[in-house]
Amino acid sequence: MREPEHGGPTPASASVSDMAAVVLNDEGVVVACSVMAETLLECSPGELCAPLLALLPGNGTETGPVRRLVAAPGGDRSGRTAGLAFKVVRLEARAAGDCASGARWLVLVTPAEPTARAAQRDTERRRMGLSHAAAVSIGASLDVTEMAETLVNLLVPDFADLATLDLAETVLVGDEPPHLDATGDVRLRRIAAAQGPEISAEDLLAVGEALPPVSDSALMRPLMKGWPVLVSDVAVLRERLGADPESLRLFVPNGAHSSVAVPLYARGLILGCVTVWRGQLPSAFVEEDAALLQDVVSRVALGVDNARRYTKEHRSAVALQRSLLPRSALDFAAAEAVGVYQPAGGGLGVGGDWFDVIPLPSLRVAFVVGDVVGHGLDATAAMARLRTAVQTLADLDLDPGELLTHLDDLVLGLSSEQMTGESRSETALLGATCQYAVYDPVTRECAAATAGHPPPVLVSPGEEPVFVGMMPGPPLGVGGMPFEVTEFDVPTGSMLAFFTDGLVESRDGDIEEGMERLRSALAGADSSRALGEISQSIFESVLPQEPADDVALLLARTHVLSSDHVAEWELEADLSLVAHARELVVGQLSDWQLDDLGFVTELVASELVTNAIRYAGGPVGLRLIRDRVLVCEVSDPSSTQPRLRRARETDEGGRGLFLVAQLTDRWGSRFTRTGKTIWTEQAIGGPLA
Repeated sequence: MREPEHGGPTPASASVSDMAAVVLNDEGVVVACSVMAETLLECSPGELCAPLLALLPGNGTETGPVRRLVAAPGGDRSGRTAGLAFKVVRLEARAAGDCASGARWLVLVTPAEPTARAAQRDTERRRMGLSHAAAVSIGASLDVTEMAETLVNLLVPDFADLATLDLAETVLVGDEPPHLDATGDVRLRRIAAAQGPEISAEDLLAVGEALPPVSDSALMRPLMKGWPVLVSDVAVLRERLGADPESLRLFVPNGAHSSVAVPLYARGLILGCVTVWRGQLPSAFVEEDAALLQDVVSRVALGVDNARRYTKEHRSAVALQRSLLPRSALDFAAAEAVGVYQPAGGGLGVGGDWFDVIPLPSLRVAFVVGDVVGHGLDATAAMARLRTAVQTLADLDLDPGELLTHLDDLVLGLSSEQMTGESRSETALLGATCQYAVYDPVTRECAAATAGHPPPVLVSPGEEPVFVGMMPGPPLGVGGMPFEVTEFDVPTGSMLAFFTDGLVESRDGDIEEGMERLRSALAGADSSRALGEISQSIFESVLPQEPADDVALLLARTHVLSSDHVAEWELEADLSLVAHARELVVGQLSDWQLDDLGFVTELVASELVTNAIRYAGGPVGLRLIRDRVLVCEVSDPSSTQPRLRRARETDEGGRGLFLVAQLTDRWGSRFTRTGKTIWTEQAIGGPLA
């Protein structure tokens, strides 16, 4: 006889020494048996085993008082009689043929497990299952609400008939809750709840509502020290909770007979509370249940604290980034611009891509787009340093190549500083890319330079979009390499698209394919639509569903100043022409109906032209630009920067620039390829003519 191939497992409580085995034929006659089986069943080989007859099927028609059971070949049956547990296995034909007397059935006999012990074992199994499920499913998310819902759904209905989770309101926004000693000082809000069908919870506080304050009670005070509170009789809770009847119905469900409350306790702080109730389940909560719930809730507390700290850091980073980025829509005399930023993985993260639109003197505008290495708060901090540096350098009115050279030197200097180990923003600066372009609405020219950044796209009316041919420069932090300036004309009504590489790069494609998708999207865009709508359509058609990198896109629709808004003259290096310059200025302002600005502008032009002729020679350029402000420019061939100083009472000169600074709203100087230009701005009070 061999062992059956389809025999099921024996009862878990039985050991090998507890087992007895009996081999029977179809008539219930013992073919063979173990010594223990002979003792338990009082059956010997060759005798009929009456205790087992009810478990055996018959051959053919059923007769007699014994109930015949039918089992498939290889099947088994189990039974329990007089304190014994049976496992019946049908032997296969070949195995039965090998046995004497037509053996057909193998019966395994063990002492039956007591009911109380079986119930205890079932309870332990459920507790182990709950603990394992909590370890697997809790803590995988940084979403507090999702974590709370997962917990209450685990607890109901096997462990409790009703479960609620309440959190301190400060935790929900990422802040650390205060240290409190009295339960009456805690302010909680219900985040999640789950209930079984047999418990009444209609009057309980709904999810999303704040718990009403209750007075401090000795019954609930252990919660403030991180200990659970076990209430075996809900009637005691109603008496000792210290809440009025109206508030009591918000806390205690009808039909509940016992309860356990466990605080969400982490790092000595009370983050919230988990409360479970039993009503349908007959057994009341015991100390083992409270200990199990405390173990499970401790996992949730750590997860909630991690989520709270993540929320706080995320909010800080988002607030920092939003404060650093300009408004998404900007409108200047030179261009209308719209910028869009999206961090990697969707709109919830933060990163180091940025864009900027900086107004420059003489109605010009600078477009900036950049990308630092990495993501998160360190990348945002690095981006902030670069953006601030670019704005500072832009105020010096440097050409794009010179500005990027200074920015490269700055990055090299920052990266060489001793690292403190607490920030990686200096590392994020190394390898950063940046593009800086200056557009002049008077000449319709744009000058741009790039530090390891993809070129912009020029979309001219009636023409296919083209990537501007630029000499690429190295990323920031390399040092020792020049940044070439590319100048190109921008036709009237054109649009410029500046972007970071996250828009055109993907995990499974190369950058050329992404740039072609961008070009096609710009070609299909309706130029009459708002820039915000165009940028959204570009994101939808070009950006991967889950971008691997941060993305910044800046669209600029350029403007052109008409010739009747600009007047310019060229003067020889002759001081006698200063009077003529004053006449030209006064006459032009009269034509523009800006006579109220005539006196100041005449004086400013006279001082600047005089200084240019006296100290720089000729030719001297004089230009007036009228738009939202009145700009007066004087250009000369000298590269000497003017310096404002306060003249002494005995000095015969030296007051010219001081008067200019006092009479105008802004003034400054910038170098050009042929020398320098000194400019001033005055606000125009009335509407443009």
